[in-house]
Amino acid sequence: MPSPIPFGQRLRTAMNAAGPLCVGIDPHPALLEAWGLSDTAESVRSFSLTVVEAMVGAAAILKPQVALYERFGSAGFAVLEETLAAAKSAGLLTLADAKRGDIGSTMAAYATAWLDDASPLAADAVTLSPYLGYESLRPALDLAAATGRGVFVLGLTSNPEGPSVQHVGGENSVAKSIIDQVTAENAAAVDLGHVGLVVGATIGNAPEKLGIDLTASKAPLLTPGLGAQGATAQDIAKSFASSYSQVLGTSSRDVLKAGPSVGALRKKALSVRDELLAAG
Repeated sequence: MPSPIPFGQRLRTAMNAAGPLCVGIDPHPALLEAWGLSDTAESVRSFSLTVVEAMVGAAAILKPQVALYERFGSAGFAVLEETLAAAKSAGLLTLADAKRGDIGSTMAAYATAWLDDASPLAADAVTLSPYLGYESLRPALDLAAATGRGVFVLGLTSNPEGPSVQHVGGENSVAKSIIDQVTAENAAAVDLGHVGLVVGATIGNAPEKLGIDLTASKAPLLTPGLGAQGATAQDIAKSFASSYSQVLGTSSRDVLKAGPSVGALRKKALSVRDELLAAG
């Protein structure tokens, strides 16, 4: 049986074909209402499948926010499974935004849920939290590599509370330790590795201040904060500089508010995609 194509290679192919945009599928109650939908699992299904249809050719990867499905229990998970399957059928990569993190057999179970070929929830990648220690993620790191999938590890987030943990230690910060370990994980990659990083679009000069080399990490860089949270493509290009070719500009509300029209969603996504391309 041939080895699977590595996630980093598949992601780069998607970025070259559709552009460096990640669109979140975030069925918030307020967005559902704005689309004329009720706050039900069936409405989340309609919302999600509309986004999938609209993003073909406009986004490299889709990022369903797991919590917004999970709140409906089994019905929500069924919709998430259908959304992931629809994206796969449409030729779109998926990133389950689950931010899982645990130890031992529990982490192994999370890895199986999101990264195993046999799982109905298997996505192309999943977000992970490393704050029980980077090596606690080992079951997911290894399974992702074995199945041609990826993970995105929280590295430098732009939420106000993030620096209180991530920046501790200055030049020997928690964030630098995590990113150094990601760099080692991706060392053999020619271009993008299978271990990505979540790095906020509005982090400014934090990498420079903390002595972090994002370019050397070879990590795909998921950058939440584009659009509704205030960052522009030019801001991201300035902050990420030499690592900009690794960036997946991430937009959720800014694109989704253009719905429910498939055409309007696609037009908005293409506009954001083109801004990201022009900034590079």
